Amino acid sequence: MPRVKGGPRTRRRHNKVLKLTKGQYGGKHRLWRRGNEAMLKSLWYATRDRRTRKRDFRRLWIARINAASRQNGLPYSRLIHGLKKAEVELDRKILADLAVHDEGTFARIVEVAKG
Repeated sequence: MPRVKGGPRTRRRHNKVLKLTKGQYGGKHRLWRRGNEAMLKSLWYATRDRRTRKRDFRRLWIARINAASRQNGLPYSRLIHGLKKAEVELDRKILADLAVHDEGTFARIVEVAKG
């Protein structure tokens, strides 16, 4: 039985991985083994950080809402409690956007939460 090495199939697989590592530093985008390691690590980071991004944005929105609501005389926790009691269904993303771009509307929302 003759030995079969894989030839073009192996080359295609290697090129597929090296295409994913395009733009990496040093041998990571040229060498198969280093490139494969870099590709596996980068895909793992991408998967992890898709989940982390959601947490980071929520923290940012809460910080922005807190800063803006304190300027209007109400801390974040009481603002959210007041909005829940007043049955105002605005999520934190929208509230943060209003706090940054439309301070007048946000001030009226704080008044609703106070009442």
